[in-house]
Amino acid sequence: TNNITMKNIIIFGPPGSGKGTQAELLVKNKGLSHISTGDIFRKNIKGSTKLGVLASSYIENGQLVPDNVTSDMLSNEIESISDSKGFIFDGYPRTINQAEFFESLLLKKNMKLSMVLSLDVNEEILLKRLLNRGLTSGRDDDRNENIILNRIRVYNNQTSVLKKYYIDKLGDNFHSINGEHDIQSIFKSIDHIINNS
Repeated sequence: TNNITMKNIIIFGPPGSGKGTQAELLVKNKGLSHISTGDIFRKNIKGSTKLGVLASSYIENGQLVPDNVTSDMLSNEIESISDSKGFIFDGYPRTINQAEFFESLLLKKNMKLSMVLSLDVNEEILLKRLLNRGLTSGRDDDRNENIILNRIRVYNNQTSVLKKYYIDKLGDNFHSINGEHDIQSIFKSIDHIINNS
């Protein structure tokens, strides 16, 4: 692949903002590869890879997995995907430290971050969406209002700093998108941004 024409996109959004759904649409319509750190963690832990075993040792002790372990997993995942038109990163980076790790990782792979898409949705709507999702998702953390609000709060605290970081870094390539519209309209906005970048 010609790394220069690749689109490498970070998608931000609080729990329930629909970023997973939009990422899937980008995979289908743009030939991008969806990289979700959550999925990578589960895959490595399930497959008992060296990194997976290392990560579970932290998780089992209720600790955060160190950035270099996450970054190594991410690096391996990118390596394992050939012939991609680019990547959509979902759930990573979450901290400034990770963002800096991520930047050096992309440099090493001769890749560049094209843009950041930030899905903005107000808290009441997120809460409603997640409680609704909890009716069908089977996820306990989608059923409890306090847990949901806490997840949103953690997200807001972590990501607000990152937003500023990327706005300063990317300028016009940081895009805030109203995530309260229906799925198709949101995708139209994203599609338009990508085609014009």
